[in-house]
Amino acid sequence: MEYVYAAMLLHKAGQKVDEASVKKVLEAAHVKVDEARAKALVAALEGVNIDEAIEKAAMPVAVAAPAAQAAGAAAPKVDEKKKEEEEKKAEESAAMGLGALFG
Repeated sequence: MEYVYAAMLLHKAGQKVDEASVKKVLEAAHVKVDEARAKALVAALEGVNIDEAIEKAAMPVAVAAPAAQAAGAAAPKVDEKKKEEEEKKAEESAAMGLGALFG
């Protein structure tokens, strides 16, 4: 996951996402760099519009949140534990979608 974070950080900073940059970010974070994983990440991101990928990955969370709030308003006796599980599932779903984009 740290490799994806490194790529996202570089992208957000306006830097080119290449092997050398990813390695530098990971080394700065004191992460032992696996050359093959860095190379695979860069290859997987080739031709990918990262802004668009992030936007698409964020959509399910934005849609799920109002639905959860509406359900809570309609049934005020909803168990808090069940509500937390639904929110966790929505977050996991968004994370899974983003992970699929980056291998």
